[in-house]
Amino acid sequence: MNGAAMLKMTLSMAIFGSIGFFTGKTGIPAAELVFVRCICATLFLGLCWFISGQHKVEAWCKREVIQTMICGIFLVLNWVFLFKAFEEMSITVAISIYNLAPIFVLILGSLFLKEKMTMTSLLAIVVCFLGSILIIGVQNFTSLTDFFGSGFVWALLSALCYAMTMLLGKGINGLSAYAMTFLQTTIGILMLFPFMNFNVFHGLSISNWLYILGTGLIHTGFVYYLFFDSLRKLSTLVISALVFVDPVVAILLDTIILDFRPSILQSIGILLIFGGIIYTLVKPNKQLVVFE
Repeated sequence: MNGAAMLKMTLSMAIFGSIGFFTGKTGIPAAELVFVRCICATLFLGLCWFISGQHKVEAWCKREVIQTMICGIFLVLNWVFLFKAFEEMSITVAISIYNLAPIFVLILGSLFLKEKMTMTSLLAIVVCFLGSILIIGVQNFTSLTDFFGSGFVWALLSALCYAMTMLLGKGINGLSAYAMTFLQTTIGILMLFPFMNFNVFHGLSISNWLYILGTGLIHTGFVYYLFFDSLRKLSTLVISALVFVDPVVAILLDTIILDFRPSILQSIGILLIFGGIIYTLVKPNKQLVVFE
């Protein structure tokens, strides 16, 4: 076992888990924050790509480039929707719903890719569905307006886009991870630029800017470097286990620093959701890890 690679992967996942905390401290809306994140990732990872010399040996394929770009659209939407969810609900609830993505992969795979749906898969879907109902506290909503304003829809859309990123990422084998991310974040810049309200950057405090740059340079640039550097040196089983560091850190920060206290039903819902997705993360030879 590669100890250095395990340490890098663990560190990258732990930092990923703090992104919800950072997001709440930036003082800017979700779309503008993702725009900054895309710029930082493009510059940082583009530099790593060139310094490593990987750009000289890329195996460019038109099909893979187009597939990567479409994948990038869903990746960026995934970020925007997740950050929107953080604005409306607790990090714990948003992250729990967001991590339903592997369940959506099962559902979409069976519907569109004709992949076999086993009884175990069906059970995992039912368990996660019940967990979702408990964690959002449906009983607390008196109207559809309250429900849709809770952030649940944003979190669910982020999970769906996350799943689409996973599915579209299948079969991209020729491009390096650096090339894929460079293309995807460049697409993000082009997608979001027409919708940017640059006035939101006026009047921000030094603290706000530190969190904004931290989200871009640390959570996107530095962490993706650690992630890519360790990904291909670890087994699928180890990666599957370390993926859980991300939500664990997010929930700990939310409960310890931000004082979120889940109800008994929400706690049961969290356990049901993460219990349900364990199956999808440990399936041999079918694991696909996509990062936040």
